[in-house]
Amino acid sequence: MIVLGIESSCDETGVALYDTQRGLLAHALHSQVAMHEEYGGVVPELASRDHIRRAIPLLEQTLRNSGLSGANAIRHAEIDAIAYTQGPGLAGALLVGASFACGLGMALDKPIIGIHHLEGHLLSPLLSSNPPEFPFIALLVSGGHTQLMHVRGVGDYVLLGETMDDAAGEAFDKSAKLLGLGYPGGPEISRMAQLGDPSVHQFPRPMLHSKDLHFSFSGLKTAVLTAVRNYGGVLSDQDKANVARGFVDAVVDVLTAKCMTALKQTGLKRLVIAGGVGANQQLRAALNAAAVKKRFQVYYPELEFCTDNGAMIAFAGALRLQANPAAASRDYSFNVRPRWPLSGTQIGQIK
Repeated sequence: MIVLGIESSCDETGVALYDTQRGLLAHALHSQVAMHEEYGGVVPELASRDHIRRAIPLLEQTLRNSGLSGANAIRHAEIDAIAYTQGPGLAGALLVGASFACGLGMALDKPIIGIHHLEGHLLSPLLSSNPPEFPFIALLVSGGHTQLMHVRGVGDYVLLGETMDDAAGEAFDKSAKLLGLGYPGGPEISRMAQLGDPSVHQFPRPMLHSKDLHFSFSGLKTAVLTAVRNYGGVLSDQDKANVARGFVDAVVDVLTAKCMTALKQTGLKRLVIAGGVGANQQLRAALNAAAVKKRFQVYYPELEFCTDNGAMIAFAGALRLQANPAAASRDYSFNVRPRWPLSGTQIGQIK
């Protein structure tokens, strides 16, 4: 079975083809980072318009690189279903992908299936050469989401804990902005932290000892703001590096500790990290060290699949359809779900 995946939840347009027999056939991705950089964040209207411009060229590129038969008509005939990101995300951006997928499905007479964006991230480590087996604990750190999930199988997810305010990714971006670093802030503040002195700033570790699996990062962001103000707003590059180091160390300590608690409470020995912050080198180093000490296995998606991408949507769609072929529909009316919890039976319920 070959599934076409379309991702457009925020500021990346992704298209991919996944074959349940041969694996990932091809994928193409366009990032809008350069366009949004001058605004210091994602502008929803610009994001939606750019998705419109990119969708068809990326589809054509994916088809060319897929190894499917030569003529476009034959390529289209070999596709069995179309998966698209139904939510959560920016409403306008989601509508572009949904309308594109449903229009394409109608034109080609192919069934469609809406996929939860976070489920795509959650399952993306299974695309790697060393995929984890179910069950496992998953730390989802993607954009506005920081969650710990007990993953028992495809579609069988139990929420163990989540952020009470700012997500880790939001705290990265906001703290980077306070330091006058570039957009997106996550990679910039992590790079700067490598040059910092860990002894200069000992920022709080929010909810580290809360005895639950929830997170909170708004207070940490406030601590960064206070540190910046204490410098009188004039920071040298080394000052910025020291603040960045204190911030990153605090986030990594909290995420690592909560993961250890989740593993201990469930008795599981497999941990999966998914989402954009999963690419953070300091977090990976801390978790790898903990895995050796505590004797568990930790899995990450390939770096190219940490960011939003079509491959994870095509893959999640394929797994959904393998488990339940009736999950796809030829009802080409569509809706999107900008807010959509990832837990229980709500996943995969398409009208």
